[in-house]
Amino acid sequence: MRSGLRRGGDADVHLASTRPPARAARLAGYVGGVFSSLPVRRPPSSPEQAAGDLAPSCEDTAHWGPRGWRDLLPGDPSVFPPVLEAVRVLILVMVLATVPLANPHPGPGPRGITVAVTLGVSIIAWICWMRSGMHYRVMAWSLIVMGLAGGILAGLSWNSPAIAIGCVVTSAAGARMSSRASLAITAMTVAAFVITGVITGAPAGTLAGYSGAFIGLWAFGLTRRAYILRAQQAEHALEQARRAHVAETQAAALAERARIAREIHDVLAHSLGAVSVNLQAAEGLLGELPAGRPELAKAIECVERAGAFTREGLAEARRAILALRDGDGDGDGAASAAPRPLTEHVRALAEEFRADGDTPVELTVTGEPRPVGAEAGLTIYRTVQEALTNARKHAPGQPVTVTLEFTPSQVTANIVNPLPPAGAPRPLAGAGSGYGLVGVRERAALSGGSLIAGPAGEDWQVSLTIPA
Repeated sequence: MRSGLRRGGDADVHLASTRPPARAARLAGYVGGVFSSLPVRRPPSSPEQAAGDLAPSCEDTAHWGPRGWRDLLPGDPSVFPPVLEAVRVLILVMVLATVPLANPHPGPGPRGITVAVTLGVSIIAWICWMRSGMHYRVMAWSLIVMGLAGGILAGLSWNSPAIAIGCVVTSAAGARMSSRASLAITAMTVAAFVITGVITGAPAGTLAGYSGAFIGLWAFGLTRRAYILRAQQAEHALEQARRAHVAETQAAALAERARIAREIHDVLAHSLGAVSVNLQAAEGLLGELPAGRPELAKAIECVERAGAFTREGLAEARRAILALRDGDGDGDGAASAAPRPLTEHVRALAEEFRADGDTPVELTVTGEPRPVGAEAGLTIYRTVQEALTNARKHAPGQPVTVTLEFTPSQVTANIVNPLPPAGAPRPLAGAGSGYGLVGVRERAALSGGSLIAGPAGEDWQVSLTIPA
C-alpha cells in the first residue's frame, strides 16, 4: 500500500498533521531577522503573509489583539518572571527616591515643575507598563509615554538616575515589539533626551553617551527577541518532527496491515476455498455410492462437517481481511459482517465441537450477559476456541466444561477438561504449530486481561479474565 510518506522532507506528509505553519516556511538570516521585523506567531491575515511574509508592519502591530505578542513567549510565567518583576520594581523605587534629590529637583519654577510632571508621568506609565500583562496596546502606549517623559526628564536632570527610564523603555521595546515600532519609540526617546539636553545645556559627551546607551539597549532587546524567536522555531521544528514520526509510524502500520491482509487472502482464503471445492466433490462422489453401509453414512457426515468448518473458516478469514483493510473496523465491510453476541457465538462454537461426538462440551453462563467490546469479545472467543481444540488434540473423548462469568467490571472464561490417562492415544497431538496458547495470551495482554493455563489437580484449566 502506498502511504505517500517518504523521509527527507514534508512534501508528501499529510497536511493536517505535519506541515509547519506558513509563517515559518522561510527564514531570513540572523541579521535580516533582527532588522527586518522579526515574525510573531499569529495567524496570517492575508494570502501574502501566508505565503511567507515574515515582517508585520507597524500598522499590523496596531491591530494585534491580546494574542498579538502573547505567542512570542511561551506563556505568562516566562513573560514576567518574579525575578524580573522584582528588578523592575527596584529600579522604579530607585528612580523615585533619587531623582527628586538631584539638581534640578522638583519645585517651583518652570524647570522644577517640568521635572515633577515628567517624573510623575514616567512613574504612572511605568506602573501601567508593568501591569499591562498580555495587553499589547496598553504595553505599547505605556512605553511611548515612558519614552517621551523619560527622555525629557533625563535631558532636564542628566546628572541623575533618570537615564534608567529611557534604558528600560528602549530595551523593553526592542524585546517585546516589532522592529519598526521599537525603532520609532527608541528614536522618540533619544530625540526627546537630546533636544531637552541641548536646551538645558547638557555636556555633549553626556548627550552622546546616553544616546548611545539607549541605542545599544534597543539592539540588546532586538537580540533577545531574536533569541526568543529561534527558541520558538526550535520548538516548532521538534513538534513537526514528532508529528511526522507519528504519521510515518501510522503509515507503516497501515502498510503492514495491508500486507498481512494480502497474505491471509492469498494463502488462507485460497487454500480454504480449494478445500471447500474438494469436499463438495467428495460429498458428491460419496452420495453416488450404494447406500446402507454405516461407514458410508459416517464418511458423508464427516465430509459435511468439514465443509461447514471450511465455510466458517472462510467467513472468519473474510472478517479478518475486512478488519485489516478498514483499519479501525468502522468500514462498510466490517459493519455488514457484524458478529453475533458473545454468548451466542461461544454457544455455537460449543455445539460445533459437541457435534463431532468425541468431545462432550457443556456451556454454563453465570451473571447477567451483556454486550462487550469487539476486541474483548474476539479475545474470549479465540481463547475458548483454542482451549477446545487443545482438548480435542490432547485429551480426546474427555468432557469439557466452558463457563462464562459476567461481573460488572470484567468477564471470565474458564475451560476445564480432565487430563487423559497415561498412555492414552492422542492421534492429533502433533497437529498445529504449538503457539496457540502463546497467541491467546498475547491477545489477553493487549486487551488488558490475563490468561492462566496449566494443570489444576487432575484437570487442565484455561482461565481468561478480561475487563469488559
